[in-house]
Amino acid sequence: MKRKRLNRDGWGFQYYPYYQMRIEDEDFHGLVCLIRLTDGAENHWEMPNAGKVRVTGAGMTWLELVPDGGRRVITVKYFPEGGPGPERPCYPAWAEGRYAPSVWYVDAADGIGYDEYGVAVYTDAYLDMIFTPEGDVKVDDRDELDAAYRAGDISKAQYDAALLEADAILRDLCADIPSTARLCNKIRQLAENRIAAGEPLTLCREVIELQKKTASGKQDGGT
Repeated sequence: MKRKRLNRDGWGFQYYPYYQMRIEDEDFHGLVCLIRLTDGAENHWEMPNAGKVRVTGAGMTWLELVPDGGRRVITVKYFPEGGPGPERPCYPAWAEGRYAPSVWYVDAADGIGYDEYGVAVYTDAYLDMIFTPEGDVKVDDRDELDAAYRAGDISKAQYDAALLEADAILRDLCADIPSTARLCNKIRQLAENRIAAGEPLTLCREVIELQKKTASGKQDGGT
């Protein structure tokens, strides 16, 4: 199983603030991470109902939720303010607003820890659930899970746990997507309030490098 950092460095982001905090709420208890995409090209996935689904691009925000227990990582990829516009003609009215989700990507996980910078790291349990406001629901990477089990890379207990968690994610999050959107938007607002009140950046390696580059550019501009 791969270990993945929640600042999503594997996506090749170059310029982004990353925040990581714990939130306790009546509807959610766990870790909340927020990434602001300040640069980069737009990338899309194709989905049957939604069509071209934007997943990266300047102005987007990724919200990641890790409920206590560490068995899943919920990532909501939000449009910039203003929503999808004409690129998503079937986008539902209930999803429009200040925080308009483009797509959810939920990883089944096998525990969570932290790296040397304090950035949350989870163990990917292969299976991913992808769903959209238009009602697309897809279970991804089942072939990778099966291959890992056949190769002896994971145990029967890990294999069964991943399948059980996938079923739970489909039941908890995909059966009522508008309710899932309301919950995620609520948690995002709580995180945004913390940031507005002075929540510090989480200084992962990439953010430190960005700060150094920005400071260097200012010095060069002043000479």
